[in-house]
Amino acid sequence: MLYWLLYQKLFPYFRLFRIFHYLTFRTVFASLTALLTGLLIGPFLIARLREFQIGQYIREEGPQSHQKKGGTPTMGGLLIVISILVPTLLWSDLSNPFVWVVTLSMLAFAGIGFIDDYAKVTKRTNKGLSARGKLILQFLASGGVAVALVAIEQRGNYSTRLMVPFLKRFRPNLVIDSFLHMPHLYWLAFVPFVLFVMVVITGASNAVNLTDGLDGLAIGCTIIAAGALTMLTYVSGHVVFSDYLELQRMPMVSELTVFCGAMVGGSIGFLWYNAHPAEVFMGDVGSLALGGAIGTVAVVIKQELLLPLIGGVFIMELLSVILQVGSYKLRNGKRIFKMAPLHHHFELLGWSESKVIARFWILALIFALLALTTLKLR
Repeated sequence: MLYWLLYQKLFPYFRLFRIFHYLTFRTVFASLTALLTGLLIGPFLIARLREFQIGQYIREEGPQSHQKKGGTPTMGGLLIVISILVPTLLWSDLSNPFVWVVTLSMLAFAGIGFIDDYAKVTKRTNKGLSARGKLILQFLASGGVAVALVAIEQRGNYSTRLMVPFLKRFRPNLVIDSFLHMPHLYWLAFVPFVLFVMVVITGASNAVNLTDGLDGLAIGCTIIAAGALTMLTYVSGHVVFSDYLELQRMPMVSELTVFCGAMVGGSIGFLWYNAHPAEVFMGDVGSLALGGAIGTVAVVIKQELLLPLIGGVFIMELLSVILQVGSYKLRNGKRIFKMAPLHHHFELLGWSESKVIARFWILALIFALLALTTLKLR
């Protein structure tokens, strides 16, 4: 809105407003706006959550040290979503379709998380939506993203080709060309792309959700991943950097730099209240929204195959659960870890909560730096 008012409308009369055209300027201010929004409305929101007795229910089979956290306000993800949404609407070019794709994806996953958190509160248990029900809703939301990207691709503003790390010449297309020439089977051409996008975004959403088990762990890793995505969105749309790094240049996706900057600022603002000992938990509202946003941004900028590095800790947590469940079912109850997700395993090994959090943050930073180095190692 501010971009529309100050640059598109008032710039012809006030030349000073030219500065609002610069992406870096708007990204910085979006990040600061998100941070201030989180810091300012945080106390009010936490007080309201306490007033309505929206507290966290701790699973009984979890580490005993976590039982004292019972009753801590949850659904704090509302603070994150608001902190990201406000600066995105203020500082982004709202005529850009990618801004709306990512924003609506975040809101859709936040809505799924809200339903899940609300069910937990009303049932007074740590179990909300069933795993199947949650997955169905997540696949529907991510499928909507895929369909929107296909529509944008048809207008020539997006490509369904993958960018493969280290292999700059290898860019496979997820669309089956042979079906494109068959009027009645035309839609089948896009099925592989749609399925791929659904798996990536749903996987990212669940990965962040599983990581959200210690005070500040998930949000700290999100700050690092969002910071890496901020750099990736910027270089993907920059004519000089994209050419130098041999990326597929997509001028329109650079506007997502503002969204990613807002995600960094909003996450820092939430960390202020979520740092150990946490005053509020993000709940599924926040974890699903952040994971959905991260996955959607990665898909839009063609860096979905870098997600295992950009969100390395998230992937570790997700894989630990998959391996633990698989081992339990296939090996007659035998477990690989003392407890999954992975952060609980290290807690039961004797690591303090703060040490697990700090070391996972360090790992997240290492993974993010490795992801950024792959841009030149092509």
